[in-house]
Amino acid sequence: MNNRFAITRPNFPVLIVLVFIIIIGIIGIPFGDPRFIIYAILIELLYISLAALIAKGYTKALYACIILSFLIIVGNSFVTAHIHRILTFSRPLNTLVLIIGGYILQGLLAYTSIVAIRNNNRSKSVLTSK
Repeated sequence: MNNRFAITRPNFPVLIVLVFIIIIGIIGIPFGDPRFIIYAILIELLYISLAALIAKGYTKALYACIILSFLIIVGNSFVTAHIHRILTFSRPLNTLVLIIGGYILQGLLAYTSIVAIRNNNRSKSVLTSK
């Protein structure tokens, strides 16, 4: 296909959010439970892959971002250790990484992906109506 990056205007906020999720993940992995480091690295690689696909201009990756963000939010909400950590702030750095990376940025990822899909669909309909 195309070897160049094609970051369109609607996809740019999604890419920025993905970069922030990757940065927070890289910061948070060393502080997490050592039993789950492999899974954390795999999820980080998934975010890096999604960022590359979106930078290349693939719009179907936006749908994957929405699904992944909801899965992460729901998954974090059902883990009792995460709930305990949020309620007690027992490990403040872990809690901040969890709240920022696991809820706030995931919600932003879903929102920016939905907006990008809507804007991409609008621009396609404008182009086809001319």
